[in-house]
Amino acid sequence: MLTFQDIVGHQGPIELLQRAVRHDRLHHAYIFVGPEGTGKRTVATALTGAVQCSTDGGDACGACPSCRHIDDRSHPDVHWLEPRKGKRDITIEQVRELQRELVLHRFSGAKKIAIIGPLTRMNLHAQNALLKTLEEPPPHVKFLLATTDPQKLPITILSRCLQFNLKAMSREQIVGQLSHILEHEQLPFEPQALALLARAAQGSMRDALSLTDQAIAQGGNQVLASVV
Repeated sequence: MLTFQDIVGHQGPIELLQRAVRHDRLHHAYIFVGPEGTGKRTVATALTGAVQCSTDGGDACGACPSCRHIDDRSHPDVHWLEPRKGKRDITIEQVRELQRELVLHRFSGAKKIAIIGPLTRMNLHAQNALLKTLEEPPPHVKFLLATTDPQKLPITILSRCLQFNLKAMSREQIVGQLSHILEHEQLPFEPQALALLARAAQGSMRDALSLTDQAIAQGGNQVLASVV
């Protein structure tokens, strides 16, 4: 699984979150705000790993049973709330199911954690139901929310969350991360190809990775400028 150490481009928020984990001073709810593909859910997952990891270093080890279960979404104390397959919105029924899970005792984790998003795809009834839990959260529960547009959310939800703004990545950061990944995978690449991919991604690491996958497939396991 991705850890804080693996994340590029959000050093300020990562340092604050690591400090909160080390000193056990986590807020009950965080909301990660930023354009599509900037790593909101990645940061939320890394924070979840750091909290639930069996080691005590402010970051996930990536190898213990807790980290492995988070990576494959099978951890009993981590709940993902997102639109169901084939559906557009997060429904009030899903929020109520989550509320029933959160009041139960923890199985093995340090906390129960709910990762919720994108909030812009949660209808008004679901938002109101979520607000009730945010107003009186169980002491063992942490909420990690993600949205591209906080202005579309009720101020009552925003006011109960500690907000982190994640900026789009620079082309240099994207090129550096792609270089690191391709070298680790031992896949040849042309520097000009990575520059083209970074420009096309427009600040989104997720889009850069998707485009790189396509370039690898079409380029015969190498990333060529002509193919890009």
